[in-house]
Amino acid sequence: MSTTTDTFSGGMGGVGLLDRERIVARPGFNRWLVPPAALAIHLCIGMAYGFSVFWLPLSRAIGVAQPVACADLNLFSALFTTSCDWRVADLGWIYTLFFVLLGCSAAIWGGWLERAGPRKAGVVSALCWCGGMVLAAIGVITHQLWLMWIGAGVIGGIGLGLGYISPVSTLIKWFPDRRGMATGMAIMGFGGGAMIGAPLANILMNFFKSPESVGVWQTFLVMASIYFVFMMCGAFGYRIPPAGWRPDGWTPAATQKSMITSRHVHLRDAHKTKQFWMIWIVLCMNVSAGIGVIGMASPMLQEIFGGRLLGLPELTFNDLSAEQKTAIAAIAAGFAGLLSLFNIGGRFFWASLSDKIGRKTTYYTFFILGIALYALAPTAAGMGSQVLFVAIFCIILSMYGGGFATIPAYLADIFGTQFVGAIHGRLLTAWATAGILGPVVVNYIREFQLAAGVPREQVYNFTMYILAGMLLLGLIANMLVKPLAEKWFMPDAEVAALQAKSAAAQAGPSGSFGIGKGGLDGKAMLAWAGVGIPILWGVWVTLKSTAALF
Repeated sequence: MSTTTDTFSGGMGGVGLLDRERIVARPGFNRWLVPPAALAIHLCIGMAYGFSVFWLPLSRAIGVAQPVACADLNLFSALFTTSCDWRVADLGWIYTLFFVLLGCSAAIWGGWLERAGPRKAGVVSALCWCGGMVLAAIGVITHQLWLMWIGAGVIGGIGLGLGYISPVSTLIKWFPDRRGMATGMAIMGFGGGAMIGAPLANILMNFFKSPESVGVWQTFLVMASIYFVFMMCGAFGYRIPPAGWRPDGWTPAATQKSMITSRHVHLRDAHKTKQFWMIWIVLCMNVSAGIGVIGMASPMLQEIFGGRLLGLPELTFNDLSAEQKTAIAAIAAGFAGLLSLFNIGGRFFWASLSDKIGRKTTYYTFFILGIALYALAPTAAGMGSQVLFVAIFCIILSMYGGGFATIPAYLADIFGTQFVGAIHGRLLTAWATAGILGPVVVNYIREFQLAAGVPREQVYNFTMYILAGMLLLGLIANMLVKPLAEKWFMPDAEVAALQAKSAAAQAGPSGSFGIGKGGLDGKAMLAWAGVGIPILWGVWVTLKSTAALF
């Protein structure tokens, strides 16, 4: 197998280090080196899910031991105050900005990414995500919330979008025989980022905290440095296959199905099709339901089961003492950790399964099984069965993660692979929409139910039926996804012209491109260890915190 320096040899005059033409793989390149590169980026930007670990410490950034509260503080004045501690609600807007900017930036710059290539996009993502964290650290030091919003939320959110979609098109082209598995491996990293980053952040904050500081800005700077190294390694590890390359022994005819096209739709036309918008609804409804559960997982378990979590079934949540509430909060944290594991595992499991049963069937499973589980959840709560309740939501969260991982392969099946990364970027506006819709629906229904005098252990029942209704809309949209008409596909000549640059950059015959369907060589094992060890550490930490649940 050739070394990575092969990519820099011969015929590269005038081509920049980050340019797409510079990263066309040479004969002997091992395609199993690409998923670890994608994971290196996704594990870093996936910390967006774990940013809530900073909210409570930041809410006492001035007072350190106790928050310095100001009665007249509102959202606008919180942006500029230097004398009052921020409220958690003010900080939480950073989380909203993450996913709104992720969807918007992926949609806006997805086309540029297809032209520029994954390496350049990965480098820009690293600069934005890590640079945003540095700017957020300055915001903490100067106590300027607006600077944190712009740094972590806006600039970091742009880095999220570019980093999230950077490997999609590349992986699908490297693994045409296993599209779902390939994207599942990478997007699994985004779900696992918080599993690693949140405990790491806790360790760092405890190390840096002092009577004068809660340790957050120092943690931001250290994590930004670590993430920058990992993300740059990932970006420079990307390679793209030469035009027309296929795995040894694989032909499209071997896996051709009615829902999988061998043609390509141009980016300019994808959003004009009914299929694009049906898949948009599919993703939006699946994410809206799941993200609503993620946002309320901890309070939901505590309020529904109350004293049952401590073996005191006669006590409701309101009957518990402060010490008992602290105890069940720790158990609920284990529940959130368990959901995180199923979110991660579901990304790989369901996406890989979709290679066998098809993408449309996989989404049918998500929606039909999801509707049944959401409808069953109030019954499990009423029975007081913690095990059944936890099992229901573990399966739901696995399908939430699986929906993210399966959608790129679904798009490649319908629209072809030429512009799949950019099309996926535009489709992620569904995620941005769901990031607002899901939590708003869940939170406002809960508040309405509480105001109406509904007992805390019953306030989520109606919510479950609303979320089931969302999945029903997704089921109908999935039924309406059909193969595209001939008029939407690009002529072969146009596809050949688009691929000409890549073909020209490839010097010499295509040769054998690595192990294909085989095992791992030494270099690939080293790359996988680089991302696998942090993942295993995160799993271990999560399992330890989850043990309290049982």
